[in-house]
Amino acid sequence: MSASIAMNGNPASKSNGNDIPWNKKQPQHLTMGDWVTSGVINALIVVVVLIVLYPLWFVIISSFSDPNSVASGQTRLLPTGVTFAGYAKIFANAQIWRGYWNTIVYSVLGTAVNMVVTIPCAFALSRREFKPRRVILFLFTVTMFFAGGLVPNYLLFQQLGIIDTMWVFILPGAVSVYNVIVARSFFETSIPEDLHDAAQIDGLGYLGYFFRVVLPLSPAILAVIGLYYFVGHWNDFMTGLIYITDQNKQPLQVVLQQILLVSQSVASNLNAAAQQQLADQIKFGVIIVATIPLLVLYPCLQKYFNKGVMLGAVKG
Repeated sequence: MSASIAMNGNPASKSNGNDIPWNKKQPQHLTMGDWVTSGVINALIVVVVLIVLYPLWFVIISSFSDPNSVASGQTRLLPTGVTFAGYAKIFANAQIWRGYWNTIVYSVLGTAVNMVVTIPCAFALSRREFKPRRVILFLFTVTMFFAGGLVPNYLLFQQLGIIDTMWVFILPGAVSVYNVIVARSFFETSIPEDLHDAAQIDGLGYLGYFFRVVLPLSPAILAVIGLYYFVGHWNDFMTGLIYITDQNKQPLQVVLQQILLVSQSVASNLNAAAQQQLADQIKFGVIIVATIPLLVLYPCLQKYFNKGVMLGAVKG
């Protein structure tokens, strides 16, 4: 009787705050086995995280620890005999600031060009009404397995007039087929087709739908693709080594490699243990100098990174 009264909307049927809603499940009681399993999994995660992070931590503390302590194995968890002689040698080289500036310009401008080319291309290939999309995607995929090689690429770049210019870092890699496929999968699986129908009813064309609907709903994949491109440009070493002869246009990676080679050659010529230890410290410092910008950038995009990768890799 009371149940029928409650269903008929009687005021007595209102919840007094202690009733559990019908659509909310009761919390499950964890057994001892569940607690043990959860503890083992958490312990394994902690161990894996420590294994992954310790090499980076060791490089950081070794870059400003006493070289003798590092060489003798005394530096393990905490820095010993703090000294910044290695960083002083690195930043005393005026070329490193030019290399930093060049790499920032190449990475930012290159990433912008990559995004302008990749995202619209992926959106077009995600539209089922675009009939040639399978043929175009097949031709794109072929380039992932076959390439011209170093000599043909050099001759091509020479004819294009981009050798020894900043454009050799930007134009040849303007689009990554892998990133196009990831972004295309994201647009196909994560953007409801009903939104396109609604946009058409409101009078939006494809460009309006792309800029006013698709892009605002895609911060995760934009962050992931942008991070992929930025890291690729930042770590680009071979392009500067092969196609750039002007020292004022060399990227940071090549400049750091030159500093490392010079420090090691000086140590070997002097045949002094102290110089060799300083060279080792410079080596650790070079690693930190090259990776700090990426270590700072990644946490800012990490909340989008996992979501974008998983959503964009659901299917090809």
